[in-house]
Amino acid sequence: MTPAPIVDVAGDAEALALRVADFVAARVSNASGHFSLSLSGGSTPKRAYELLVHSGASLDWQKVHLFWGDERFVPPNHRDSNFRMAREALIDHVPIPAVQVHPIPTGCDSPEEAAALYEATLQCFYGSETLDPERPLFDVTLLGLGEDGHTASLFPGTKVLDERGAWVTSVIGVKPEPRISLTYPALESSRVILFVVAGEKKREILGRVLANDLTLPAARLATRGTIRLFADRAAIAG
Repeated sequence: MTPAPIVDVAGDAEALALRVADFVAARVSNASGHFSLSLSGGSTPKRAYELLVHSGASLDWQKVHLFWGDERFVPPNHRDSNFRMAREALIDHVPIPAVQVHPIPTGCDSPEEAAALYEATLQCFYGSETLDPERPLFDVTLLGLGEDGHTASLFPGTKVLDERGAWVTSVIGVKPEPRISLTYPALESSRVILFVVAGEKKREILGRVLANDLTLPAARLATRGTIRLFADRAAIAG
């Protein structure tokens, strides 16, 4: 993981979710223009989104644009949809304009088409087909950490780890359902990458990520921005 992350340890998962919500709310409040936030799936981020509804009650949601780091190729109302989770936990409860919510379009014919459409969405928002290292795509990117070291839908041993041209790709054959994921170039184009990790089951893999084990996709992020790690005490060794 490059650069070395700033580590913030909370006492438990609830305290962790509150710190994440407060951090995002503060960044939105301090943003002078539009604020682009890439969301993650998972139970801890879900709780953070629920808390953000309250901690961010006074936020100017008119300047916020929401994106997703990855998605299962399922309908948007499917129980496993990251979009559905975020909609129910956050989006339905805040006054964000619908045109500023940018889910991965899983209602198309194939994961490959969904990836191409989402890349076009990102490039339209960014205003260029080329990422400028001096102008990040996202203000904050939320990411989780799988027990195998994956993040977003970048899994160990897959060819997508070497993708440097596309911003978005389909990921097929790793999990039962196809996935659509941002690639390293898009994930890394962020002012802040915020890992959210909770639970004792994540302790071993988190230790390996913090030790910069480059066999793990989560450890291979290289950004000019800041990497912050919000973890609960159960996930931190020692």
